[in-house]
Amino acid sequence: MALIPGTWRKSVAKYAARWALGLALTLAGAAQVVGLLDSALVERLDLMAADLRMRLEPARLDRRVVIVDIDEKSLNAVGRFPWSRDVQARLVTQLTGRYQAATVGFDISFPEPDTSSGYAVLERLAQGELDGVAEFKERLAALKPALDYDGLFAAAMQGRPVVLGYSVSAQQQKGVLPAPAFTVAGLNGRALTALSPRGYEANIAQLQQAARGAGIFTALTDADGVLRSSTLLQRIGDAYYPSLSLATAAVYLKARAIAPHFTRNADSMSAADLDNGGLEKILLFTPAGQVGIPVGEALTTIVQFRGAGGPRGGAFRYVSAADVLSGAAPAAALRGAIALVGSTAPGINDIRATPVNPEYPGVEVHANLIKSILDGRFKSRPYYAPALELLQVLGLGLLLSLALAALSPLASIGLALGALGAAAGFNYYLYSEQDAVINIAVVALLVMGLFVLHLGWGYCFEFRKGRALVSRFGEYVAPELVAEMADDPERYNMEGESRELSVLFADVRGFTTIAEGLTPTALREYINLYLTAMSEDIRDSHHGTLDKYIGDAVMAFWGAPVAFADHAGRAVATALLMQASARRLNRDFAARGWPTLAIGIGVNSGLMHVGDMGSRIRRAYTVMGDAVNLGARLEGITKVYGVGIAVGAATRAAAPEFAYRELDLVRVKGKSEPVAIFEPLGLAAQLGEALSGQLERWHRALALVRAQQWDRAALIVDELAREDAGAALYRLYAARITRYRANPPGYDWDGVTTFDSK
Repeated sequence: MALIPGTWRKSVAKYAARWALGLALTLAGAAQVVGLLDSALVERLDLMAADLRMRLEPARLDRRVVIVDIDEKSLNAVGRFPWSRDVQARLVTQLTGRYQAATVGFDISFPEPDTSSGYAVLERLAQGELDGVAEFKERLAALKPALDYDGLFAAAMQGRPVVLGYSVSAQQQKGVLPAPAFTVAGLNGRALTALSPRGYEANIAQLQQAARGAGIFTALTDADGVLRSSTLLQRIGDAYYPSLSLATAAVYLKARAIAPHFTRNADSMSAADLDNGGLEKILLFTPAGQVGIPVGEALTTIVQFRGAGGPRGGAFRYVSAADVLSGAAPAAALRGAIALVGSTAPGINDIRATPVNPEYPGVEVHANLIKSILDGRFKSRPYYAPALELLQVLGLGLLLSLALAALSPLASIGLALGALGAAAGFNYYLYSEQDAVINIAVVALLVMGLFVLHLGWGYCFEFRKGRALVSRFGEYVAPELVAEMADDPERYNMEGESRELSVLFADVRGFTTIAEGLTPTALREYINLYLTAMSEDIRDSHHGTLDKYIGDAVMAFWGAPVAFADHAGRAVATALLMQASARRLNRDFAARGWPTLAIGIGVNSGLMHVGDMGSRIRRAYTVMGDAVNLGARLEGITKVYGVGIAVGAATRAAAPEFAYRELDLVRVKGKSEPVAIFEPLGLAAQLGEALSGQLERWHRALALVRAQQWDRAALIVDELAREDAGAALYRLYAARITRYRANPPGYDWDGVTTFDSK
């Protein structure tokens, strides 16, 4: 509906000041985008956003690049690093001969001759103390080829697609540089901005001359010490030398040359590109055609990290160097692939801090760059990025400045979240689908700033002056907590804090079916009786804090606000009591013709954040944290294992007075590390001889399952199932054993069951 002049005047009078402040914030954001303002905070936030985008990228296995890992297994088998060159020679021979790798790249340099064979010592003896012993000299001459480790390594590389690595430095010039990609003279007067180290620590001449090429592996880190980008070429003297990743990819693609390509259309280039001589990309001239690699400032490119890195990162196959040397490596994995020789062993210090992992294998950085070259896909900042960022700032700034002033708080939250979500979604689309790196920090800060501005304005100037700013204690703490704390209020603090606590989640099994079988009145009474009994067990019997009801579910915790040293024991005892109460209720429910009540309970202990949390409208005393989330997952897991209670390992350790049956090692959704889960059976002192024996046999069977001794495990599980035919746990493991017999999980199976859903 169009605004009539009178309404417009009223709106201007009411919102003018807020519109003006919103416009000022928008203009400040625009000034930041075009470079009139410079904020370290914005730059830092953009780096954080870039890191987050990269962590969201899925990891898909690329079989073209395999990392030959000098891991701890290899060090144990061969010896400490660096290895002698005869070992490196065998590694090259195995990779290029037996395994038929297409290219071998060494993320290792060899700047010093290898004297570990002792030949030099023997030669000095032959020329000195044993100069007159002809037989010694003859024998030494015969042994020389076998003791010349550098010669063996050079011979292994001769005529084979091997690329060596080397580093650059500030001053030192050591070793022999490989042939450059191109020289300053070949640029025909154009200027290229590049990192220009004065020194280098290259490979000895004998090895460099035998190798197909070499590349620089020196890492390029940002001010915060994180590796996000890498040089593709660096200038040393009057020549440009490729990185290890570029040199290795060039050999793999059989490129005959590496050369810069300059744009002919200056209108489509950014200022940085024009300042760099109009350089558009680096070209590899291969038999299949030209391969273009876009470059950023100083001949760098953004490293697109895939996965968390390492043998379990999922992006690249890792093969132990020890297995390659012994011939135990899988042949299919290496045939026709690029084999990058590097190390993940802690003592070799080739670990980098990256956006996806603070301990990322340095060799996998090169693997990611090679993959980008082979795929022809690079994340880069396009020339239109500043214009797009400015358009977003002005568009969203003006829209939110006008709209937020007139909207209710709830609508303002929705609009602000929607705008922020749309900007983030569009930004990630450009990144993931178009490979365009667009900054988002200014847009995000502007949206949040405008929202806070309007929310704060409304709070300060439009709420009634008599509205209380702080709710009283008893208005948001459960009455039972207030009563317990009233005796000595000075001891308690409702502010947030971290404590070791125990949390319990209980839920009704098959509640939908129960609800369908009862009238609304009967269902209400059914739930009321159930919740009353459970709440009394929690609050009255073992002094737990009744957190909340979530439909038919109950959440409680122990150890706050009143601290209990035995909070884990109280939680386990409560869980056992709740199951007993459920059996008691079922006798009453059966008499009424109601459905049977079955509940699953999850208990976990650990460090949790506890305190007064919530919104300005409503608050509650509750707990949060990873340990709480695991407790909720354990409740859901009970139905998988057919048990009534599941507790975490921390709870078991903190409440040793109970007897437990271990259920499994599981990796729950949202956590990468596996956890052991257990079923409490009762107080250990009251367990009884028969149940104790059954428990001992079960744990022996579980150990046999993890050792993949299926037949022996099956005998015990079947025996236990016959003794307790209703035990769903035994049926579950019997089915697992049958499945594993048919499809063995492999020698590297860790015995962990992974749950992909909550």
